[in-house]
Amino acid sequence: MMKMSSKIIIPIAVIVSVIVTAGVMYAIPFDQEPQIRIVTETLEPEVIYVDKSISEFFDGTNEIKKIASQEELASILEASSMFGGEIFYDTRVVRNMAMDEDMVMFESAENTEAPVPTAEPSVGDGVSKMGGTDYSTTNVQVQNVDEPDYLKNDSKYVYIVSRNTLSIIDAYPAEDAKLILKIALDIESQYIHNMFLNGDRLVIFYNGQSDEEIIPQFDFIPRPSYNPVTHALIVDVSDKENPIILKDYSIDGHFSDARMIGDYAYFVTNSYVNHQYPRLPVIMEDSVRIMTPDAFYFDNVEEFSNFNTLTAIDIFGDTVNSETFLMGYTGSFYVSENNFYLTYQQNMPFGFYENSSRDRFYDVIVPLLPNSIQDQIKSIQNNSSLNTSEQWAKISEMMQDSYNKMDKQEREELFEKIREALNEYDAKIQEDTRKTIIHKISIDEDKIEYVAKGTVPGRLLNQFSMDESGDRFRVATTTEYYIQHEGTVRSNAVYVLDEQLNIVGELEDIAPDESIFSSRFMGDRLYLVTFQQIDPFFVIDLSTDTPKILGELKIPGFSNYLHPYDEEHVIGIGRDTKETDNGRVQQLGVKIALFNVADVSNPKVVDDYIIGDSSTQSEALHNHKAFFFDKTRNVLSIPISADVKSLDDITSSKMFAPDYNRWSGFYVLIWIRQTDSMQKEQSPIQTMTGDTME
Repeated sequence: MMKMSSKIIIPIAVIVSVIVTAGVMYAIPFDQEPQIRIVTETLEPEVIYVDKSISEFFDGTNEIKKIASQEELASILEASSMFGGEIFYDTRVVRNMAMDEDMVMFESAENTEAPVPTAEPSVGDGVSKMGGTDYSTTNVQVQNVDEPDYLKNDSKYVYIVSRNTLSIIDAYPAEDAKLILKIALDIESQYIHNMFLNGDRLVIFYNGQSDEEIIPQFDFIPRPSYNPVTHALIVDVSDKENPIILKDYSIDGHFSDARMIGDYAYFVTNSYVNHQYPRLPVIMEDSVRIMTPDAFYFDNVEEFSNFNTLTAIDIFGDTVNSETFLMGYTGSFYVSENNFYLTYQQNMPFGFYENSSRDRFYDVIVPLLPNSIQDQIKSIQNNSSLNTSEQWAKISEMMQDSYNKMDKQEREELFEKIREALNEYDAKIQEDTRKTIIHKISIDEDKIEYVAKGTVPGRLLNQFSMDESGDRFRVATTTEYYIQHEGTVRSNAVYVLDEQLNIVGELEDIAPDESIFSSRFMGDRLYLVTFQQIDPFFVIDLSTDTPKILGELKIPGFSNYLHPYDEEHVIGIGRDTKETDNGRVQQLGVKIALFNVADVSNPKVVDDYIIGDSSTQSEALHNHKAFFFDKTRNVLSIPISADVKSLDDITSSKMFAPDYNRWSGFYVLIWIRQTDSMQKEQSPIQTMTGDTME
């Protein structure tokens, strides 16, 4: 049986850029022993809890509803504003937000860094063929669903957008390569987001501004109002020296993301709702309004903050269609050939945490207190002559007097019982509120139709946390929250949803106390990496609606991105780590590993390669488009930036100027198939360098 071992020939330095990131984790202490004292402070202003009434627009059905007019939009926003509560926090909320950053503590002698978190896959060879010539393509998640990038190419030409400039290079044959065109586009923005290439058409996206006039409240003179818009330029590049802008579409909102399927480009824009001057998004062509998308909202008890507009354009014709959805801030997207999935974190309604604090006292704490204290609390509650603040002042004083009359052991036993009950209650509340909302929208050329809304516990890491397979949608999430008397609680899960986004299967409590750092769905399997101290690499079966763990491997380090090699091998890119004497984890260099998953119950690392030290950075750690892999040639390439002293094989080159402290370029790695053993001595790593000075 043939074995595979990855051995790497290294070399190449071409692009110069310095990437340095840093992250710090702060530990948040909490008191274990409550302080018992008599309240003498001035009473707080009275807080009155009022259950929010339901308007004609909100019945709590969670159904999608169409917004009939501009006037109805204003009424819906007014009604939804009573559900908005981002300004309300209690101590638990603030702590939760702080702990949501990255909980892994890293140390380095030079700096402290936190790792950048960053369907049947298009087994990302990144190579296409046209006219007998191979050429690289953008590394995408789903086959036949292209993703935008700054650089696109075909079998002969390379197209690059940078700032406001379009460059076209005749790249084949390489010995005759030359720059054909470098031109500054006549656009208002200095920064192009990215583009698509389809035949002789480019679709270029950039942000601009609309220029309108409004009369501010209680004023009388119209004044300019500037709102963000996204431009989509359709450019004909059949004449490489004289490209022509055929169409200039502008859609309200910031550019979020885009995909291209066939001849249709689909993109999402996000526009903040101006509650004072609300208006529906519009689409314009060459500054002429061509349509106002149908607008929808959801019968949810939550505040609406944004319009998320999905637009489809035929890049070879005149067809345009668009729909906009009033919802929260959009997060990660997943796009298959038939459906567009938009996600965001659930936003709890106004007053939720205040009501939660009150409920946890009366529903959890009071029933555990001695009967005499309970009776006194009920008596105070029933005293209608006291307002809420006065009632609490009396309850608090009475409870503290009662505590001081208990002996120490009795009091500690009571407090421990209450802590345990509160932990259970708070955990349930946190689990119920930390959820991801998923919206499913079907796409078929210019047809856009809303399908369903679903909810799963936890948060998504990125687009690779989601996958569509047949009539099932699968997601991997991390649930993370802080409990006052217990600390930070983490767990991970995989959920299977049906066509209407109802949960039909789940696998929960994967790697407790760790977080998902990367995931990759491949057919009936999910490869999942979690991390805290070491890197558990899980193989999870998804052949039924009941996911199950098939195998697990624990090694130092972690993978930020997983890429399919073949049915039995997966490539991981991340960082190597080691545990220090004080129990912390120190980041080392960028690590590339090849996992063998032929035996699903016993996954193994066939080989790995580590580049540099903690100073080493790679865009590929958090951007899969910076990762290139050509399986036909077993060639992998990633950009690298690092301190010179950490790259022995690079600094050994005579071409390198030692005066420079930072090296930036590309590492090209070649995987060599072995016929018998995987021992390194049978195929040592060969090193070649080709450096370019900064």
